[in-house]
Amino acid sequence: MDPGNVIEVRGLVNQFGTNRIHDGLDLDVHKGEVLGVVGGSGTGKSVLLRTIIGLNRARDGEIMVLGQDSRNLKGREARRLLRRWGVLFQDGALFSSLTVEQNIAVSMREHTRLPGHAINRLARLKIDMVGLPLHACSKYPSELSGGMRKRAGLARALALDPEIVFLDEPTAGLDPIGAADFDILIRDLQRSLGLTVFMVTHDLDSLVAITDRIAVLVDRKIKVGTVDELRMDDHPWIQDYFNGPRGRAAMASHGRD
Repeated sequence: MDPGNVIEVRGLVNQFGTNRIHDGLDLDVHKGEVLGVVGGSGTGKSVLLRTIIGLNRARDGEIMVLGQDSRNLKGREARRLLRRWGVLFQDGALFSSLTVEQNIAVSMREHTRLPGHAINRLARLKIDMVGLPLHACSKYPSELSGGMRKRAGLARALALDPEIVFLDEPTAGLDPIGAADFDILIRDLQRSLGLTVFMVTHDLDSLVAITDRIAVLVDRKIKVGTVDELRMDDHPWIQDYFNGPRGRAAMASHGRD
């Protein structure tokens, strides 16, 4: 595995019944980058994320994460690797019966031997880190706005100080101001913590604002490049996506048209 990569996918095949989603897909994710993942409906953006983190079993291919074959790890080795990444699912996936602080503390109690008072203090630190007020600690998910639930989910993803953070549609359902604020939060945390971010999104503003490279799922495979490189690609879907009206508006709003 190239030491500059934190994830390497080779020859990935995902298939459900007779429907082949990915057919020999290759992807490198560089250490310390924000990689956006986009594609049309049914191209398997979230399937790719879930396959890399082990929630979906691929039909074929190799997946190396942080120098280890994530598909074949078991027991202690699998748990050790699991601690090195965090995941924010689209709906936050918070436990509804637990407060925000308790949600964030769950993984710390499961994976560390820290005393309870230290875990509570660290959970509050993570809550502050994502820009939530202290009174959110005692709130239940149902008592939070959509934007606050996203931030609480991000705090839980950061609970174990991961090296990689996987984000599945992090700005979905947020208003434009809330989405822009969340973009800034992701980029600030990535820079301050030295994270690698793997972000599935359909949000063109997010892609232009914070990604270093973008992986586009087309024709059951993947094309990777910067925004400017992809705008020059002649694939019809990529042209429509990046150079269509919404793409041009996103570029203009970030001074890149």
